[in-house]
Parts: sequence; C-alpha cells; structure tokens
Amino acid sequence: MKIYNVVLSGGVGSRLWPMSRKSHPKQYLEIFNDRSLFELTIKRNQKISTDLMVIGNKDNENLSQKILEKLNTPCLKITEALPRNTAAAIAFAALAVEKDDVLIITPSDHLIQRMDEYEDAIQRAIDLANANYIVTFGVEPTHPETGYGYIEHKGDKVISFREKPNHITAQDFIERGNFLWNSGMFCFKAGVLLDELKKFEPEIYEKSVIAWNANQNGYLDEKLSLDIPANSIDYAVMERSKKIKVVPAKFSWDDLGSFEALYDYFRSGGHPVDRNGNMIIGSEVYTAFVGLSNCIFVSTPTANLILQKEDSQEVKNVYNYLEKKRPDLV
Repeated sequence: MKIYNVVLSGGVGSRLWPMSRKSHPKQYLEIFNDRSLFELTIKRNQKISTDLMVIGNKDNENLSQKILEKLNTPCLKITEALPRNTAAAIAFAALAVEKDDVLIITPSDHLIQRMDEYEDAIQRAIDLANANYIVTFGVEPTHPETGYGYIEHKGDKVISFREKPNHITAQDFIERGNFLWNSGMFCFKAGVLLDELKKFEPEIYEKSVIAWNANQNGYLDEKLSLDIPANSIDYAVMERSKKIKVVPAKFSWDDLGSFEALYDYFRSGGHPVDRNGNMIIGSEVYTAFVGLSNCIFVSTPTANLILQKEDSQEVKNVYNYLEKKRPDLV
C-alpha cells in the first residue's frame, strides 16, 4: 500500500488580485521567506507520505514543474485540459493508483504551522481511511470567519456541513463550540472514494473514467473533460456519504484566501504597519494614509488595489468584473 500526497494546484486566487493572476496564481507567489505555498505544501507532507501526485491545469504546469525541479522530487503529474472542479480532479487521482492506496488530498494554497499536531492529525486520518472511512479535516476556529464553510460535529462524527455563514451565524457557531472550519483537506482509500462517487454522481464517475482511460502521460483530453459535470467533492460525496468521519485538528491553519489573512500573517512576521494599522504590500515607495485605518495598499506593476481590511472577501468582485471588462488584468 502506498500513501500519496495529492496536491491540488488549479486555483487562481481571485481574492488576492492583483498579486494573484491567472498567469501566476497565489500558490506560486514566493512571499513566504522566498518560498511559495506550493513548495511549502510539498515539503510539509514528505514525512507522512510515500509518494507525491500533483493535479493542476495546463496553464499552471510550468510553474509547478519549476518548483518540482528545484526540490528534485519524483512526482506523478496529472494535467487537466480545463477545470471541472474538485470532484473530477480527485476522481482522476483515485483512478491513477491502486484501490487500496491511501490518498491525502491537500490544496496547494494553505499555510499550516505546528507540525507535530499536523502529523498527529494526518496519522489519525490514515488509520480511519484504512478502516474504509472517508476523512475530512476540521480546524478548530479561532474567530467567526465568514470566508470558510463549517462542519458541525460530535467527536469524529459529522452532523452537518454548513455553507459560508454571515457574521452573526459564524459567531453563533463559535459560541456553540461544536463547529469546525472546513479545511478542504481529505484522506481516504482510492477505491472507497470511487465507490461513493459512483453511487452518488454516476455521470461524474463514468465520464471521469472515460477521460482518464484516454489520458496521454497524465495529460487529459479537452473534449472528453468537457463532458464531465463540474461539481465539488463536498457536494458530490462529502455531504451525502454515510462513510464520512472528521478529524478535529489542532494545528494552525489558514488558506490565505484573502488580504485580511495575508495582512495578519505579514504583521505577525514583523511587516510594517502605521499607527492606524494601515499596511503597504508590494511597494517601497513612500505612501501615506490620511484619515484611514486598517487599510491595505497593494501595488503591482500593472494594477493597484486599496481596500479596507475587513472587506477582503469583496476583492473577488473586482476580479470578476475585470475578467469580463479587462481580461488583460487578470
């Protein structure tokens, strides 16, 4: 039996525009002591897995390959012709290995600290996976975050999955004490996941099998991929299967999906802020904030962004607008 770390690297990081672009998404930005989140993800999981698999899209392939060469790490690569969400991507990973192999699914854009607790959580998940459960990782929340989904639980039993809440609902979840952040990390045997996908989403399963059987050295055909319904693994399997367990994780976790999260990370590392909590990212040019507090100024060669830190989730609306009106800027 092999234990694969499956790194999902297809996201574009729209809430971190203009730093994150389609041509250089957030997981490849070398802003973490000159390393990227993609690199940190691979290195973090080397001790707890026997093999590495990277699933990404053709636009990101060169960025991934550059880091893999830097790390000199053997890797099974799967390159999607176009994104069909996580259900198909994870199906390809499961189809690429033996049925009893264990897959640890980790997005490539998470920042995780406190490695002893992380490794303990992974080992508990592997034990549950070997007992034929599908495991999701729930992170103990530190504040009422509205940018994450939540898992209601009792021990390792999942009671319900909840969508991203408003602030009042998120505060209620925190006060109730039995809700975890949904990390988007999973662990299971390949065959168990495929059986559940076939049961609940037979079309995704069947079309994924057809596309995978026609792959050329891990490259998937665009026309066959287009036939696969796009759906997340959460909707396709996690919220419907009776084989789900959750590992409540105590490690420090952040998906760094917003400038508010990036602000907190940079500030904890000594990045300067002014007396009113304003921060400059990406520029050495002197910049003054007048009458503003807790704002972030993000500078890039082709676009700037000014935002109130607490409104970080709204940056995706700028991205969506530019995708239609100024695609050259995304």
